[in-house]
Amino acid sequence: MLELSVKSLLAYLAGSMIGALILGAFRGVDIRRLGSGNAGGTNALRTQGVWFALGVVVIDVAKGWFAARVLPGLPLPAIPLDPAVGRRWLAAACATAVTLGHVYPVWWEFRGGKGAATIIGVLLGLEPALLAPVLGVWLVVVLLTGYVGLGTILAVLALPLAVHWWQPNEAALLAFAIAMAAFVIYTHRENIARMRAGTENRARRLWLLRPRDASP
Repeated sequence: MLELSVKSLLAYLAGSMIGALILGAFRGVDIRRLGSGNAGGTNALRTQGVWFALGVVVIDVAKGWFAARVLPGLPLPAIPLDPAVGRRWLAAACATAVTLGHVYPVWWEFRGGKGAATIIGVLLGLEPALLAPVLGVWLVVVLLTGYVGLGTILAVLALPLAVHWWQPNEAALLAFAIAMAAFVIYTHRENIARMRAGTENRARRLWLLRPRDASP
């Protein structure tokens, strides 16, 4: 259990390294005070531009990949590999911890992003084949509705179904997928409220079905 505890803690601390807040510190801005107030890639794009947002996404994806792919098998001083802990369950625990760290970062007053980019990095580390259905659902929903938040919610809701179809015997991966689906709905609760109220912003450049009089 020592290995599980230490590596989960390290994954959480890695998750707390928020790309938008790290890059924002160099620029002298806190994007949690701008736009939607979210420290994620979408708000970074809207408030700081393409290159800033790209850097945010790279950092947030990379830490997810590291926590899920590298950290579980990484030898640590004085921390022996625990044969009682399944490697897939350890990877799932680290994947969950890095996502929690991104949303509730200890370094940044527990106010981070919503976890989408970090989950993409986690899937890249755990099972890259799952990225196709997840990103596919996200793209279709955003193209049809213009809502990035709705695309993210439905994409992550599709994840447990994709895991059940692709890896039906992977209990650790399925447990992670179900937990993340519920968690992403929770982190997007304000988006859901704004969509119900009709005040949620749309990605108009991607929204194929926007009214003809709506500006791009």
